[in-house]
Amino acid sequence: MTTGMDGHRHKGTGSMRRRTTMMIPIALIAASPAVAQTGAASPAPSPAAVDDTDDLRRTLAAERRELDRQQRALDDQRARIDRLEARLSGGSAVADARTTLAPGGVPLPASPPPAPPVAVAATPSPAGASPGVPVQTVGEAPSDQRQVQVAVLSEQGGIITKAGRATVELNLEYARADRNQVVFRGVQIPEAVLIGVFDINESRQDVLTAGLVGRLGLTSRLEINGRLPLVHRSDKSVLAPVANPGQPNAGQIDSPVSGTNIGDVDFGVRYQITDGRGGAPYLIAGVQAVAPTGTDPFRVRRDTLGNALKGATGAGFWGVTPNLTAILPTDPAVLFATLGYTLNVARDIDRRIGAAFVERVAPGDQPSASAGIAIALNPRTSISFGYAQTWALGTKTWVRALDQTTQVPGEVMTTTSRDLQIGRLLFGVSYRTTPTTTINWNVEVGATDDASDVRTTLRIPFTFDAF
Repeated sequence: MTTGMDGHRHKGTGSMRRRTTMMIPIALIAASPAVAQTGAASPAPSPAAVDDTDDLRRTLAAERRELDRQQRALDDQRARIDRLEARLSGGSAVADARTTLAPGGVPLPASPPPAPPVAVAATPSPAGASPGVPVQTVGEAPSDQRQVQVAVLSEQGGIITKAGRATVELNLEYARADRNQVVFRGVQIPEAVLIGVFDINESRQDVLTAGLVGRLGLTSRLEINGRLPLVHRSDKSVLAPVANPGQPNAGQIDSPVSGTNIGDVDFGVRYQITDGRGGAPYLIAGVQAVAPTGTDPFRVRRDTLGNALKGATGAGFWGVTPNLTAILPTDPAVLFATLGYTLNVARDIDRRIGAAFVERVAPGDQPSASAGIAIALNPRTSISFGYAQTWALGTKTWVRALDQTTQVPGEVMTTTSRDLQIGRLLFGVSYRTTPTTTINWNVEVGATDDASDVRTTLRIPFTFDAF
C-alpha cells in the first residue's frame, strides 16, 4: 500500500508539476504588458540601411539642382540668340515672335517652347548600375518647326526678306494652251438646221520660259525685286473654212510660227505693314511694274493677210500692279491671300496690219484675287493648295479700214473685245535641301475656258548675305 500510494502520489505530483509549469508563463505574460508590446514590435533597422536611404535622397536632390541649373543656362542662351537675331533683322518683331520667314516664302507659326526636363522619382538601381544613383528617363528633343519651308505658289508674295539678305532664284516655266473653236456665220433655223459658212479654228501654244529673279532686303520691312525672263514661244494655228461639204479641207490654212527672245522684264517694291503680333495676319503691300522689253506683237513681220511670221515674246504694253498680301500662320498651316489690280497703259500703234490701219490700242485692266493654304508635312517638305481668278477687261482698239483700191484709210472705228475670265487651280510642293536652298514645284490647271490648260514652274532660290 505504501508503495502503491507512494507511486500514486509520485504520479500525481508529476501531473501537478506539469500544470504548474504551463500556467506560470501565461501568468507572467498577462501580468507584464511591456513584455507583450516588446514581443509584437519589428526589429530595429540596421545603421547601414539608414545610411543608404539618406544617400539616395541626397543624390536625388543633387540631380534636381543640376537639372535646374542646366535649364537656367539654356534659357539664358536662348535669350542671347533671340537678341542676336533681333539685331540682325534690325529689331524686327518677326524675330521676337520666333517665326521662320523664308526669303520670298510664307512664314510658319512660332514653334512651341521646349518642355522643361522632368525629374523622375528615384527607383532602385538595376543590376550592374552604381548604387545610390537614381534611374531617369531622358526625353527626346522636339523638332524645330521653325526650320520648315512652306511651298510658295508662283504668284504669291511671301514675307519680306531680312535686311542685308539677298535671294537669287532660278526658275523654269512651261505653259500649254489649246483652243478649238467653231465659228458659224449665217442663219440658224430651229431643229439644228444651219445655212451659212463654218470656220473651224484650232490653235496650240507652247511657251517655255527660263527666268532669273532677284530679291534684296533693304530694311527689315522694305524689299526690292526684279525678274529677267528668256522666252521661247511656239504657236500653231489651223483655220479651216468649210465652204463645200464635198471638199471639207478646201482653203485650210496652217501657219506655225515660233520666236525666242527676252521677255517682258518686271520689277517692284514691297513693304511689310504689320508684324503679325496678337494673332493678326502679316499684311504686305507692293507695287509691280512690267516693262515691254520683249518682242512687240505689233512689230513682228507679217504677211499680206496680217498673219504673224514670228512669235512675239512680250505683250507690248507697260503695266503697273498694286497688290496687298495677307499671311496668317495657324500651326501647322499657313493661310494666305492676295488682291491685285493691273493697270495697262494704252499706246499708239500707227501700223498697218492686214487690211486695217491700227491707230491705238488700250488693253483692259485686270483685277485679280487668289487665296490658299500651305501645310507643313515635316521639317523639310510642305504642300500648298489655292485658287486664283483674274478678270481681264476687254481691249479697246481704234482702227481704220483701208480701201481695197486706193489703200486710203477710212473713218476711225472703235472695237472692244469681250472680257476674259481666267481661273486657275493652284498646287505646290516644296522640299528644303539646305538651310539656304529650297526646291519649289508649282502647277496651275486652267479652271475656265480662257485660262491656259496647264502651267508648271520649277523654282530654286539661293539665299546669302549681301551686306
